[in-house]
Amino acid sequence: MQTEYDVIVIGGGTGGSIAAIQAARAGAHTLLVEKNGMLGGTMTLGGINYPASFFAWGRQISRGIGWELVRQTQEETGHPVMTAEGTEDNSRAKATSMNIPVFAALCDQAALDAGVELLFHAMPAAIIQDDAGWLATICTKSGLRRIRATVVIDATGDANAVALAGFDVDRPEIVQPGTLNMRCSGYDPQTLDYAAIGAAARKAIADGQLTTTDVSWSDNGPEGFLRNYGGNANHLRAAGAETSEGKSLGEVEGRRAMLRALRFFRKQPGLQDFQVEWISPEAGIRETVTIKGKATVTTADYEAGVAYPDAVCYAFYPIDEHLNDGRGINWRALGRRVLPTIPRGALLPAGSSNFIVAGRCLSSQREAQSALRVECPCMAMGQAAGALAALAVQLQVDVEEVPMDSLRATLRAHQAIVPPD
Repeated sequence: MQTEYDVIVIGGGTGGSIAAIQAARAGAHTLLVEKNGMLGGTMTLGGINYPASFFAWGRQISRGIGWELVRQTQEETGHPVMTAEGTEDNSRAKATSMNIPVFAALCDQAALDAGVELLFHAMPAAIIQDDAGWLATICTKSGLRRIRATVVIDATGDANAVALAGFDVDRPEIVQPGTLNMRCSGYDPQTLDYAAIGAAARKAIADGQLTTTDVSWSDNGPEGFLRNYGGNANHLRAAGAETSEGKSLGEVEGRRAMLRALRFFRKQPGLQDFQVEWISPEAGIRETVTIKGKATVTTADYEAGVAYPDAVCYAFYPIDEHLNDGRGINWRALGRRVLPTIPRGALLPAGSSNFIVAGRCLSSQREAQSALRVECPCMAMGQAAGALAALAVQLQVDVEEVPMDSLRATLRAHQAIVPPD
């Protein structure tokens, strides 16, 4: 492995994989460091394989590399490719289910074809800036390696690289719960007595054998869980998941919850053969920290669809703040024809130079973050970050000084949709 790069991307998830592909396609010598053994993050390892939303108000509002990979996955597996149909007057985001193994393999292929150097099973241990640029110490399975880069992109989702570099982050006292996605079988949801199972669940909860959030988002029993075969249907406390300690507690609690649900369901009529066939390798985390950015997406601006002068992409998703302890979701649709944008300044940590963030930890207020955290905006942010990093290297300027016309032209050349288009 080489030791000097134009761009180093930390995190190969929803935003980071796209950022690395875009930076390399735009001519930057790029290293992608990922803590797991697969690209795609939440869409693959988290098992939430239905990105939303590439479409809004009857037209496509997000395209580029993320759309390319989703479209290729659908074509490869013989599924129809999404269109704008049905979105003309629909304030709900449109999503499609994707094949996880194929999407992950296509991410690998796109990254390698672009010239990205992949480093799996590795994490940053230190990131410092000196007169020569950024120096990252990477912990690999065989020891520490020191890597130099002109631009760093933090796509960890948790601002881990931002914190290591010494920039400030905001840590909410209460964060949204996570979810351990699973796939269950061994029963027919059309034949179950949900009233009886609900009554049994309430008794099991009262007896301490089950918790409300083991089998639902809201305190309304397990019917939704069972009808959805366990898919994206539980909640778990995920405080401090930006740290290894907090993430460890969340992972263990997710599997404890799964085991409690399994033991409960197998005692119920019609569920004697209930099985958990699969759980996602990682619990899905909705919220940890956000950066203190050079600009901040406020909830008011998001819901008003403010067109920022330095907007790099669109986003379209309702306010979707998941609440702890069975209290459901704070859900609020966007107004008719509202189409929010994301400014470059919200991707740049305050006080930083040649440092970019892509993904859910962008600078934003909590309700705005609950909408911006989803997969399509994260992919669009990733492409913008990759293009911005490559241009900063080519022009020999800081990422904040890259002309917006140049950034938008590069993104358009790589098939992205860029405000005000």
